[in-house]
Amino acid sequence: MSIGKKKKEKEFVPSQPYTKGTLAVQIIMTLAAVLFIAPLFIILNYSFKGKRELYLSSPLALPESLNFDNYAAAFKKLDLGTTFVNTLFYTVTSVLILALLCGMTAWAIARCSRKFFKFAYIYFIVGILIPYQALFLPIYMIGFRLNLTNTRHGIIFMYVATGVSFGVFLMNSFMSTVPLELEEAARIDGCSVFRTYFSVVLPLLKPAMATLVIMQSFQIWNDYLLASLYVSKKQLKTLTVAIQSLFSAQSSDYTTAMAAIVISVLPIAILFLSLQKYFIKGMTVGAVKG
Repeated sequence: MSIGKKKKEKEFVPSQPYTKGTLAVQIIMTLAAVLFIAPLFIILNYSFKGKRELYLSSPLALPESLNFDNYAAAFKKLDLGTTFVNTLFYTVTSVLILALLCGMTAWAIARCSRKFFKFAYIYFIVGILIPYQALFLPIYMIGFRLNLTNTRHGIIFMYVATGVSFGVFLMNSFMSTVPLELEEAARIDGCSVFRTYFSVVLPLLKPAMATLVIMQSFQIWNDYLLASLYVSKKQLKTLTVAIQSLFSAQSSDYTTAMAAIVISVLPIAILFLSLQKYFIKGMTVGAVKG
């Protein structure tokens, strides 16, 4: 009996009391969470309100009833059947191309010690330092001369071109986590370069791929500047460009816009929740060694 009691005493770990530092951190984090949640709550709240409630009630006041007319109006006014599909097509296609190109490019840079590959890595790093807003004019001029404006493949090419620098930098930082011995063993077994990458390297890069997919999907899905620059045809417009049309100097349809914003947030939220495990792992890889 005494031995069992000693084991239980050893297994019991008393909880540490709160200190002033931990309490202050928790208070700050709680306030930060409230500041982030409050705008989301207001947007969701306004999406169910009528126009009368919009101007007469408090932003934090709950709607008198769940009014789904705003969502129906958003589908009609913004032609969500077209703009939503366009945005989804641009995002999925661009992200898939970026994941494929950036992974293979980063692998080649990490495994080759020639000066050309070192120069290529520096070239991609320089591309991150230049904001793509500063490249609007040359991007549009090149796209216009190559007949890429107002085309689906043109806007996809534009997103790939502006995101490849960050993608290569991100993927290259994860290549150190891939054991070189596995690649050498695959080559001894007769695997080609492409089979070694797709069968050995790529499965080990799931956290990095998830991080890249989430970050690029978020950027492309919510992009307004480049989409409005490259696309002027109504049948090719994206969701963010369509939402902006609800705001003008004369009048603004806030309730419909809030409903459209809620609809536009859902795909990215679902994607993040689906890849959250890999995303968190990908953001913390390399933070602790040993």
